[in-house]
Amino acid sequence: MKASYKRILLQFKRPSGTSRGVMTEKESWLLKIEENGKIGIGECGVLRSLSFDDRPTYEEQLQWVVKNISKGKDWLWENLQDWPSIQFGVEQAFLSLEANNPLELFPSAFTKGEDKIAINGLVWMGEPAFMKEQIDEKLATGFSCVKLKIGAIDFDKELELLQYIRAHYSAKEIELRVDANGGFGLSDAFDKLVKLSELELHSIEQPIKKGYTDSMAELCKTTPLPIALDEELIGVVDLNHKKNLLDEIRPQYIILKPSLVGGIRGSMEWISLAEERGIGWWITSALEGNIGLNAIAQWTYTLQSTLPQGLGTGALYTNNIDSPLEVKKGALYYNANKPWDEEMIEQLFRENV
Repeated sequence: MKASYKRILLQFKRPSGTSRGVMTEKESWLLKIEENGKIGIGECGVLRSLSFDDRPTYEEQLQWVVKNISKGKDWLWENLQDWPSIQFGVEQAFLSLEANNPLELFPSAFTKGEDKIAINGLVWMGEPAFMKEQIDEKLATGFSCVKLKIGAIDFDKELELLQYIRAHYSAKEIELRVDANGGFGLSDAFDKLVKLSELELHSIEQPIKKGYTDSMAELCKTTPLPIALDEELIGVVDLNHKKNLLDEIRPQYIILKPSLVGGIRGSMEWISLAEERGIGWWITSALEGNIGLNAIAQWTYTLQSTLPQGLGTGALYTNNIDSPLEVKKGALYYNANKPWDEEMIEQLFRENV
């Protein structure tokens, strides 16, 4: 068995804004395993400035994985606790190697093109006119759940954008989610939640920055609007620490990005703990390219969640690998008649590390 990796920079079609700034490109690393004439491929989707494993030694850790690849998926996962995006890339690569089709990791009605995954339409931060343009596009293309990134522009302007949607669509017609990315201050977070709740939103992700456990717990206890933890989960790798976090904060939801919480195995730990406590959950991609998104989508389908998932990010880039994943009418489909661009994948690895 041997392994190799390749760094890729995914270029956004349009600069995408979050409360942490504007992104023009996204770094990922593709990991390839070869054994007995078969290959497996996975994506290590590090998210700079957010990922727990955003460190200068990231490539050195990939070199370590390559040297130790023969020790197997479970041994590597256990020894990569501080590198969740690499944990997920390793999981993908081994699942891919073991599959009949290296890009069909979880065969199902979804991969046969017979079923779909409901997803939310993502509206990025920006000037009000740009956000309104995105909202109109999402509603026109059939989304029944729309998620807005908030916290970067004036809060009153963000309220106006949400009011614009509610003026045209009731809560029964369009489910609205917002993601503050920790952008609210501790002093005014509750007042903002009250104002947002008047618009009958589904939930808000991470209203305040992670690490303020007591403040977040108080918000979750008194909030008029369901709160979903996102960044709060990053870096919590010990099972007992996960239990303690959920017991202390008691959120209404948690949001799981496999690249940030230890891949499939790490996500399943969170899901089990959440369900034991009556906490809801859904899965979201972390701006992976189509290799990583493909793995997340196929796995997510097997969970059979009834909530819209956050998986509609595949069309963000100009240089993504062509795949069968397609977004239509508010859902993610796998077009079984559309082939992967395997030549593009092979070309990426022609100059192996």
